[in-house]
Amino acid sequence: MALIAQSLGRIKPSPTIAVTNLARELKAQGRDIIGLGAGEPDFDTPDHIKEAAIAAIRAGDTKYTAVDGTPALKQAICAKFERENGLGYDPAQITVGTGGKQVLYNALMATLDPGDEVLIPAPYWVSYPDMVLLAGGTPLAIDCTAKASFKLLPAQLEAAITPKTKWLILNSPSNPTGAAYTEAELRALTEVLVKHPHVHVMTDDMYEHLVYDGFRFTTPAQVEPRLFERTLTVNGVSKAYAMTGWRIGYAGGPAELIKAMGKVQSQSTSNPSSISQAAAVAALDGPQDFLEERNAVFKERRDLIVGLLNDAPGLHCPTPEGAFYVYPSCEGVIGRKTPAGEVIGSSEAFAKYLLEEGGVAVVHGSAFGLDPHFRISYATATDLLEEAGKRIIATCQRLG
Repeated sequence: MALIAQSLGRIKPSPTIAVTNLARELKAQGRDIIGLGAGEPDFDTPDHIKEAAIAAIRAGDTKYTAVDGTPALKQAICAKFERENGLGYDPAQITVGTGGKQVLYNALMATLDPGDEVLIPAPYWVSYPDMVLLAGGTPLAIDCTAKASFKLLPAQLEAAITPKTKWLILNSPSNPTGAAYTEAELRALTEVLVKHPHVHVMTDDMYEHLVYDGFRFTTPAQVEPRLFERTLTVNGVSKAYAMTGWRIGYAGGPAELIKAMGKVQSQSTSNPSSISQAAAVAALDGPQDFLEERNAVFKERRDLIVGLLNDAPGLHCPTPEGAFYVYPSCEGVIGRKTPAGEVIGSSEAFAKYLLEEGGVAVVHGSAFGLDPHFRISYATATDLLEEAGKRIIATCQRLG
């Protein structure tokens, strides 16, 4: 009898984590590697948030909490949704998990039965399809090409919905592309969804605060109130507040769903860290002015790397509206030869070439469901980003 469950054969380890780990290993071996694979801000957690965590420790706030979040954090999340998104939730409609990933996973585990379909616009965050598979559902990718600015079109959504569709997962601004839906674009999609009452919407708003050039963020339940009871609005403190290691994600949604998600969590991790929850209260309730300052740096980095990538022979990089990723096309290098005579046959082969010959770690586009592209995270020091861009140009120039 096999020890490992057959269900694990349907999924793969996270490619983004794999790239980050490989970059670390090569650095440990003495290689000069610039890692652009991890979706993690290089900024530190703001001091007032760290001080709140220290105060919680000193106050003895180190015990188990309610499974899906402390009352204080749930109140802070309710206030955030009302203040920033115009969404009115009460604490029974709020859940807190160990990162946004757990919140998404809990929702899928709590709702999917065999045969249920989940629509996932591609390119997508690498974990969405695998989480659906682990939960027993069927992920259905919808290709959203660069021609459509990597965004789902209403006609595509209409065509993809079947009687088996249970969820649409919508991520804006997007990981991996940085593309963000305008209010008008969201309204066009929600008009389709209103016509199909059996379809629920899971929005991943993790990059809400990371938008540029005056872009105004909106979320589906805000745009179309008729979808409020069918929407799980997911967010967290990881990206905007530079709290990736604190592991706090949260969501607002129908009380029945929130209760079911809490049941799943009660049999897995139980409560998130009490100390991290105290820090998250300070993040949501505290000063927000540093967000604009950091966004100005991210915008400079975005413009820097977009310009450098567009100077690389065979690459083309659009300018995204948000997040801290770019998703350039490498179609122009497919079929070309490396100095060693190897043919670049895919984005994965190109990413391997960049790592081995240029010392730059990126994530190949097949991991995100749409090729030929690759993802770069520009959440790294500006001087390293500039050096990485120069290396990419040089390695592309060496292709025959």
